[in-house]
Amino acid sequence: MRILIVRHGDPDYEHDTLTEKGHREAALLAAKLSKEKIDHFYSSPLGRARHTCDYVAKAHGKQSEVVIKDWLKEFGCTCTLPSGRLRDIPWDMLPAEWIDDAQMYDKDRWYQQDYYVKGGMEQRYRKVTDGLDELLASHGYKRDGNVYRTEQGHTETIVLFCHFGLEMVLLSHLCGISPIPLWHHFVALPTSVTTLYTEERREGTAVFRCCGFGDVSHLYAGGEEPSSSARFCEIFHSDDRHD
Repeated sequence: MRILIVRHGDPDYEHDTLTEKGHREAALLAAKLSKEKIDHFYSSPLGRARHTCDYVAKAHGKQSEVVIKDWLKEFGCTCTLPSGRLRDIPWDMLPAEWIDDAQMYDKDRWYQQDYYVKGGMEQRYRKVTDGLDELLASHGYKRDGNVYRTEQGHTETIVLFCHFGLEMVLLSHLCGISPIPLWHHFVALPTSVTTLYTEERREGTAVFRCCGFGDVSHLYAGGEEPSSSARFCEIFHSDDRHD
């Protein structure tokens, strides 16, 4: 089984759609993925993800087959961090707020911080991971501890159109690690494609393995500079985003 995780195109957050650049990015993505075999389409209900999905589904003649999943919408809950910052996306933290705390690297303890408990972080996280496991079970891969059991593996491809923060939650669950380092050390740019395959080295037992993260080669091939959405300043003394 193959999973493609696609982040939406350059976002117009105010209107929950794509910018003009985002539409160009989505068109280039559709041209790239039109050559791929995709069996099932799933999308976040938010406009920027749905509109990106529309380009690719149309290229496959499967617009009517797109399934909307509420748990694929952008990940977040409201928390007041120890620094006093109020965040709707509390995983977007400054290094001093998390990097020296060993608990943040623990896959079973990171959401037990007092400010995460008060904000309902674990419940939000479980909604996503339970939704993912339910979806995978419908395709024949049932979660059992840290692996997936399958009676008959297959080579179908599913594609999930979603958001950066949400993508790191999916990867953390599939790989059995805390999402905190993923949120802060990785960035999936708009219309990037992350690819995972199952590996069934023993019959009936599968794990997912990432063979490509954040691919934006379709943008470079089309002469489109990747968007910097979700990135911050490369150097402090610049006009780029700092907060």
